[in-house]
Amino acid sequence: MSLKFPRVALVGKYHESVTGNPVESTLELVAEIGDFLAAQGCQVNLEERTAAITGLARFSSLDVPGIGAECDLCVVVGGDGTMLGVGRQLACYGTPLIGINQGRLGFITDIPLGEYREVLPRMLAGAFEEDHRALMHGRVMRGGACVFETFAMNDVVVNRGAASGMVELRVEVDGHFVANHRADGIIVATPTGSTAYALSAGGPLLHPLLPGWALVPIAPHTLSNRPIVLADPVEIAIEIVAGRDANASFDMQSVTSLHHGDRIIVRRSEFRVRFLHPRGWNYFDTLRAKLHWNEGGV
Repeated sequence: MSLKFPRVALVGKYHESVTGNPVESTLELVAEIGDFLAAQGCQVNLEERTAAITGLARFSSLDVPGIGAECDLCVVVGGDGTMLGVGRQLACYGTPLIGINQGRLGFITDIPLGEYREVLPRMLAGAFEEDHRALMHGRVMRGGACVFETFAMNDVVVNRGAASGMVELRVEVDGHFVANHRADGIIVATPTGSTAYALSAGGPLLHPLLPGWALVPIAPHTLSNRPIVLADPVEIAIEIVAGRDANASFDMQSVTSLHHGDRIIVRRSEFRVRFLHPRGWNYFDTLRAKLHWNEGGV
């Protein structure tokens, strides 16, 4: 069988596992999938943190820049959180990602753990659907200087402090004042993130091909402050007007504290994340399966 991806990086889930023992569970699963990929003719490299946690010595290890420079594909074993972390880092290299779902929902890690032996060989040979996802670039500006910046694939969330009341947030789009929101916070979500926190807060579902963001207030004081869909070339600015202990989180993985007057600036990144899905994959099939919609039809 001719391989489209002869050099493959393998990333394992870092945290809790279904067995309750993260190290043993990750070691066994990564070893099993790594051996399977090698049996298909792939040169397998472990991501360096995965290698450190599992202690597997039979595979070479690479850091993220090394994966971007040397690997044709990255296989991620875990949940959507694992994929978010890896996807943000590899977007600038254009490395495609395949997700094997060891988590619960699995919107973007869509190969069930029990099916990878059947599905992966066909994908390695070139039978897949490619899906590009937008990435956000977020910055925290304080006194005219950038004090924090990172990427987000799902969302940028400005939240009130755990023990404080509502925050007041001034929202601008392309420098134009939109509204002051008094709320528990506000979410800027990509189409990928529209099925995450934004969905729980009452936001709309956005198809992955839609070039837009969802701006979703969290428990707003004024009920007329509704979610709004914006075109993604715009720049969104959120300023902290009032409230204590506010913070900004990026994909719920990078968090920074905020001060009064801080401005969170969100723009579309020049990079996009490349997902590969099994042949025949469809976004609406994923929604039906994960959100338990009535399938209907014939």
